[in-house]
Amino acid sequence: MSETNGGGEATRVAPRLTMRPPCRASVSVDGDSSREPSVESDRSHLPVLITGICGRLGRRLARHLHRERPVIGIDRRSFEGKPKDIVHHQLDLRRKKTQDVFRHERLAAVVHLGVMHDPRVDQAEHHSWNVVGLQRLLEYVAHYDVPKLVVLSSANVYGPRPDNPQFLTEDAPLLGGASFSEIRDLIEVDMLAQSFFWKRPRTETVILRPVHILGAVRNAPSNYLRLPVIPTLLGFDPMVQVIHQDDVVSAIARALAPGARGIYNVAGPPPLPLSRLVGMTGRSRVAIPHAIAQGVVRKLWQYRATSFPAPEIDHIRYVCMVDDTRARTDLGHAPAHDLAQTVSAIDDVF
Repeated sequence: MSETNGGGEATRVAPRLTMRPPCRASVSVDGDSSREPSVESDRSHLPVLITGICGRLGRRLARHLHRERPVIGIDRRSFEGKPKDIVHHQLDLRRKKTQDVFRHERLAAVVHLGVMHDPRVDQAEHHSWNVVGLQRLLEYVAHYDVPKLVVLSSANVYGPRPDNPQFLTEDAPLLGGASFSEIRDLIEVDMLAQSFFWKRPRTETVILRPVHILGAVRNAPSNYLRLPVIPTLLGFDPMVQVIHQDDVVSAIARALAPGARGIYNVAGPPPLPLSRLVGMTGRSRVAIPHAIAQGVVRKLWQYRATSFPAPEIDHIRYVCMVDDTRARTDLGHAPAHDLAQTVSAIDDVF
């Protein structure tokens, strides 16, 4: 039930990095070792730039933020039903024209949601969009001295594994690529943001790792729970964590507050067994032996009869739960939606 797709070896993507906010770095990559990060105390009048603004989560965030502050979006897709006061630049993030947005606007923050999650896209294009796109974005954030950067990652970077502890903290290694190579890009995005955190202390960098997002979003967890008959694995009933799409929006908004920086796991209501989660949808379910399920999913994927690649099966087989204490304590994040509201959100039209 991963929300992301990419590929990579676990030995290349397993950092143990502690980033406890607030972190006031005393060494700057600009060469001034005595200068503390410069953070404007009140920047609420300045616009927030959202990449991937035309995605379902991006549109919800834009509509949440534009009531209180200017919002600018970058997305190569069109923004249907866009509020008049939101500025949308229909651009490919990798193109040089993106720099013009930074050149002409004094930004309060950048929220990066523009990560491609389609496993059927050519791997080279997938990597270019996700990794090269973020590299360009980080260059602009640094060059134009943007004070805040929020990058939406995922708890799936840790990976579902039989030897996972009950709850993973932000310091756990990123092993999502060990059995699910398609997640490599997201892990690389996460690591680039971590590196930027240390290289560019003048910018408050926040990395959010939400659990399975449920709602109108077209991601693997929501698509899985929308199936008319939901398959599970015979003999497996892992505990899972889900979060309402609007609680993710709320966490992003809190991350925009001056002073917030670091890595945060973001969770919703208390975890529950997968069987109970499926039962709350009101849909039928069928238990399938793991060996048969893998073969069937591979064939269905080959003939484009499913949107789930075979490695997704590990998300309904093994545990991957996170400890969100840091987000609750430092960001003040608390989910506003209970389990019933969160599960019912999969049938939202928008």
